[in-house]
Amino acid sequence: MTKALIVVTNHPKFGEMDRATGLWFHEAAHFDNVMKENEIDVDYVSPNGGYVPIDPLSLAPDDMDSIDWNFYLDDKTRNVHLANSLKPADVNPDDYQVIYYAGGHGAMYDFPENKDLAKIASSIYERGGVLSANCVGVSGLLAMRTTDGKRFVHGKKLTSFTNDEEALNGLTNDVAFLPEDELKKSGADFSKSDPFQPNVVTDGKLITGQNPNSATGVGEAVIKALLK
Repeated sequence: MTKALIVVTNHPKFGEMDRATGLWFHEAAHFDNVMKENEIDVDYVSPNGGYVPIDPLSLAPDDMDSIDWNFYLDDKTRNVHLANSLKPADVNPDDYQVIYYAGGHGAMYDFPENKDLAKIASSIYERGGVLSANCVGVSGLLAMRTTDGKRFVHGKKLTSFTNDEEALNGLTNDVAFLPEDELKKSGADFSKSDPFQPNVVTDGKLITGQNPNSATGVGEAVIKALLK
């Protein structure tokens, strides 16, 4: 049975600013929905396990569609996946053929240096599994290294939340870092589309999306990669 592991943040607040953050709900719900439509089971893991904060802005009426509402009202989503997510020590990478790093600004704080999650992702990828990430979640790839110690993202074709999109959010000077800049510094072959338009970049078994609106496309690209 094919299984996917969805990585979500535990971080509830911007660094020095009194503003809540966490998982951008749409990014988990829409990817999870594609997995369910293709009869792929999912588990959720977070850096510390347990409770997963949701960015309150992602639950605004204008940002919630029917898929988001279905998942928001689903008992398992609320009571298991988001209330009691797995911690890395609970995860056997051999059980999964897909890993997906979901975004939300909280991911900037607990993804980029998390070696435990990076080991899980590397194990799945090195066994021929699909490594995927979306928006700010792509920053989780910064913790990964190749067997010779180089940055995993070096030379890889990918995308993430862009500097332009962060500027439009008005948060350029408030975020921990700019994912586009950090990925480029690490040698990634970075590309982007217009702000907040769906954009998915595939490099073999590595699949990344630019922004929340790319989450469904990332899921669909994962399915295509599994069928190859």
